[in-house]
Amino acid sequence: MTAPVPKRILIVDGEDSITVPLDLVLSDAGFEVLTAESFAKSIKVLRETSVDLVITDLRLSDGSGIDLIAHIKSEAPDTEVILMTAHGSVDITIEAIKRGAYYYLEKPFTSNRLLGLVASALQFATLRVETEKLTLAEDVETFGMIGRDAKMLKIIETIRTAAPSGASVLIEGESGTGKELIATAFHTQSLRASGPFIRINCAAIPHDLIESELFGYKKGAFTGADRDKRGLIEAASGGTLLLDEIAEMPAHLQTKLLRVLQERKLRRLGDEREIHVNFRLVSATNRDTEALLQEGVLRKDLYFRISTIKIKVPPLRERLDDVLLIATRFLKRFNVQYNKRIRDISPEALLRLVRYNWPGNIRELESVIEHAVLFCPGYQLVPSCLPEGFHSARIVGSAFVIPPLVPMKEIEREAIMQTLERTSGNIKESAHILRFARPTFYRKLKKLGIKIERHNESMVERKLIHPLH
Repeated sequence: MTAPVPKRILIVDGEDSITVPLDLVLSDAGFEVLTAESFAKSIKVLRETSVDLVITDLRLSDGSGIDLIAHIKSEAPDTEVILMTAHGSVDITIEAIKRGAYYYLEKPFTSNRLLGLVASALQFATLRVETEKLTLAEDVETFGMIGRDAKMLKIIETIRTAAPSGASVLIEGESGTGKELIATAFHTQSLRASGPFIRINCAAIPHDLIESELFGYKKGAFTGADRDKRGLIEAASGGTLLLDEIAEMPAHLQTKLLRVLQERKLRRLGDEREIHVNFRLVSATNRDTEALLQEGVLRKDLYFRISTIKIKVPPLRERLDDVLLIATRFLKRFNVQYNKRIRDISPEALLRLVRYNWPGNIRELESVIEHAVLFCPGYQLVPSCLPEGFHSARIVGSAFVIPPLVPMKEIEREAIMQTLERTSGNIKESAHILRFARPTFYRKLKKLGIKIERHNESMVERKLIHPLH
């Protein structure tokens, strides 16, 4: 078996007292190390050799580490950068990360701190590349829908199979799940694609007006009817009619609609003449149809007529593996809309997104990413860019969520952190819940860099040694 190629790291610093010890520590850890003492020489090295990570001082003899970061991210965006500085400040940190640095390393630092940060930066680079490959391979938009969830793939297959048939379709799903996209796909993939696609939201029209909107009316049929008007059913002839929130349709109109579907004829209000209509009906509801039938809100005979093909759209919380793909698509769109250059979503921000319950589903995710793009100051979407509700540690539902492409170490860290939060930092109780012996638990905390500090026996402050927290 071929031995893995060691990661290549470039150290940029004008002081031998820095480059020599760094070279020793990193070489002993199995990395291939290159050095450059100036901005110009580092550029020469980068032109001749590809590197996985650059560790650069802030102050160089012929330039700035900040400028070097900008150059690297422009010429080799997949190369991660750590900025060393003896003058660490919030402003420098923000500027470095805005220019694309992974994080900064303040002098003096220990070898453990160095190796931990290097490992995190390289792990993040690997995660980002895997994510990009996954996105390129599977972020294929089908009928306007993105994802690889099995339920969504089944819906797409149903559209491909049943769209040409002309059979009635009933789409059930929570608000914001993309029911209208599915309805549109049934139209565009049907033999009626060249015909009209008429949409009506039954909940948005007053009950006393919906009949005239659907069926039309004859001049003089009622006060204000000063001309003949064809209804939306008639307008959809030769195409598709989408009745959104069909359960909001009054009972007497459900009966009238059923007759139209059975006889393919309708009569405008105030008219004695029947008109032949030829349309495909697609209905949608954000309520559970079984409950609607039991409550008598939806007529059973109409239900059977409109649900030849029934599709149940899963909520976003049931397809969390698709959150990254959908969020990335929104990120690209809003980058263009707001003239931003945000490359990707950090693992920490992704963790917040997949831990959220998404009551507003995809529509809410779109709003969250738009907010994040607007308020993101750098080249990566990090937790601080997200709306205020995502800054709380407790944004999860009852389910334990394993986010996509997150290493086991991070999953284990998250499980321990959540348990410590629930027990207010009680080591003994947390160890018992997680089925660890206390000595083993202490070793886990040390290995994962989690420190628990007690203040006045009544307050527990959790500190996580993690470069982006």
